[in-house]
Amino acid sequence: MAAFDKSQEHVSGTVYLSLYKGNCMAIGRESKESMYNQDLSSMDILGGFDPKDSFGFIRLNALRLKSNTIRNRGGK
Repeated sequence: MAAFDKSQEHVSGTVYLSLYKGNCMAIGRESKESMYNQDLSSMDILGGFDPKDSFGFIRLNALRLKSNTIRNRGGK
């Protein structure tokens, strides 16, 4: 329980919900302690996201998927 409590120390904020016919959907959220920065993650703002930053992740993920496929085919 102590580990869970520690992991939640900086969890705070507000979640906006839409309730309709038994469904509940999160439609927005905000927090003063959020690590999200729209300026850094935007693909529209100059100096934000650069598609070249994704190449390493894509290659690493593709390697994992290829290895999984080889294993599932019995090492062929």
